[in-house]
Amino acid sequence: MKKIFQAALFLSILGGSAFISSSCNNDDDDNPVVIPTPTPTLYQKLGGTMMVADPANPGMQIEKGRLGLRSVVDSTIFVIAGDPELSGFFTVLLTEVGAGNTTGFAALSKNLTDFFAVGSGATNFTYTGKSMVAAHNPASNSRMGGLADNGDMDKFIADVVVGAQKNNVPNNLIGEVGALLETLREDVVQAP
Repeated sequence: MKKIFQAALFLSILGGSAFISSSCNNDDDDNPVVIPTPTPTLYQKLGGTMMVADPANPGMQIEKGRLGLRSVVDSTIFVIAGDPELSGFFTVLLTEVGAGNTTGFAALSKNLTDFFAVGSGATNFTYTGKSMVAAHNPASNSRMGGLADNGDMDKFIADVVVGAQKNNVPNNLIGEVGALLETLREDVVQAP
């Protein structure tokens, strides 16, 4: 096995040398080797892994992409709270916040931020919350105030757009977030 590995290594080095010398040959100027640039993920476009100060936690750092997503998530929660068409889905949360208890808000913010971070291409986070089906079904999530229909999903996406606009997210990136949300429609929409 060791000899096979060494032979493969030797051949790959030899092949690499041949490739380098052939690509440096002047005869290839008409057909230059083009190395494609990887397309940045939505997370990278939102700031990626660059560390910045976390305004919610003085003295702490946060990835810029995560901060952007968390800001949009938090703004969206407030937009939904004021939206009479959707606030009924969050009665438990709104009752808690009205009583001064923000633990449910913090948990929802973290779960949604993790979900969007992973869904937009972040690699330093994991989403450990419920599946989208379970999260949006009152039978498996007592915090959910009802089953959503397509109109509710459309309104939710519109509220996310408002939350993103409140945080100056460029329109092209808002469109990418909307496309990501559309992939969830089948799991979220459960009302007959």
